[in-house]
Amino acid sequence: MPQSPQDKDGRAVPSRRLSRLAGLGGMAANIAGGIAMNGAKQLASGKRPRVSDLILTPSNALKLTKQLSNMRGAAMKIGQMISMDSGDFLPKELADILAKLRSDAQHMPRAQLSKVLRSEWGENWENQFLSFEYRPIAAASIGQVQRAHLENGETLAIKVQYPGVRESIDSDVKNVAALLSMTGLVPATLDVKPIIEEGRQQLHQEADYTREAEYLTRFGDLLADDDNFEVPVFYPEFSTDKILAMSYIESKPIEELIIASQQTRDRVISLLIDLTLRELFEFKVMQTDPNFANYRYNIKSDKLVLLDFGASRDISDALSASYGEIMSAALTGNTQDSFDVAEQMGLLPLNMPPKTKHAIMDILRLAIEPLSQDAPFDFGNNQIAIEMRDKGMELAGNRDLWHVPPAEMIFVQRKFGGIHMLATRLRASVNIHAAIKKYVV
Repeated sequence: MPQSPQDKDGRAVPSRRLSRLAGLGGMAANIAGGIAMNGAKQLASGKRPRVSDLILTPSNALKLTKQLSNMRGAAMKIGQMISMDSGDFLPKELADILAKLRSDAQHMPRAQLSKVLRSEWGENWENQFLSFEYRPIAAASIGQVQRAHLENGETLAIKVQYPGVRESIDSDVKNVAALLSMTGLVPATLDVKPIIEEGRQQLHQEADYTREAEYLTRFGDLLADDDNFEVPVFYPEFSTDKILAMSYIESKPIEELIIASQQTRDRVISLLIDLTLRELFEFKVMQTDPNFANYRYNIKSDKLVLLDFGASRDISDALSASYGEIMSAALTGNTQDSFDVAEQMGLLPLNMPPKTKHAIMDILRLAIEPLSQDAPFDFGNNQIAIEMRDKGMELAGNRDLWHVPPAEMIFVQRKFGGIHMLATRLRASVNIHAAIKKYVV
């Protein structure tokens, strides 16, 4: 993970509630000061600036990103989720800078890491390893990953949770929501409350390493006989409720496949689409965090490596059946049936005004077009997504559509959206119709 020189030793995670609150408060004051200064400059030059123009500046977005990255935990996760879920509705400068939160987490300095490890493993914890690398191989919003070597030659990836993160989730979420509202960094027309609440729920799950270990093992069993995927092996003897130990798999970031052959890119995305459908219709359990960092590629084995199962969720038979109905209608290009099922299952609000319903039908018609055609869909030349985004932005301020679907649907929709984003990034070409038809009659 790239680090700037001044960050090479890491940055301590503020673990106490007051220090985390002070961090957010300081950021709000900093942004407010910037607004006042920029406003004064523009007034002095004879301009009459709009408040929105003063707030939504690259400078303020950078301040927000840097502070959320330093705090990690819920503060950083909410920023990541707003970036992924609402990037198309934010000013480009803000969306681009917030997107950095998906990869720019700071790691703990060695002293803080050592303190956490002593607390979890005891004073002489180093004796159980041949060697332990203090420089993390990855850092995210909840924890960072270290590499360690055992006497028997095995290599482990050890995820260490940041101190105080689990205990601060609810207060962090509340404070970040207040900050976004106070500063106006997110447009008033964009309702981020569902995203923030969804982030709070997901964070509680991701901070439960015992729960994640269960899903890690479960996915390992489900894919044990599949030669296309690799899942790390869980090591319970080195794990606690704040440390998750697993086998280390040498691999490269999936985004680096952008320079791979078209055949390789198509194969990788086809596998991920098929895996998502298996999760929904066959496994009835889904890893719902589509962060690109959760997918890697093992060049030696030619397999996809699956990581991070903290956001995994069981899928009910009813939800699976509902998605089966909506996809079955989409395969035939039946927009009305697709709309009716989406409305009945709660994806769309009931009793929309005719004008709003017509606008939604237009977007839905675009969405099901690639599903209804039994031919490869070119994600790299995807005018449909652009049209959907433009039409969606026109509806963003419509209060009739401020509707929160059931939580389990929000997570499934996020997985779909994440795979679509990755397919677009890799410019893959995949027959989605044929992929779905394997699971939907």
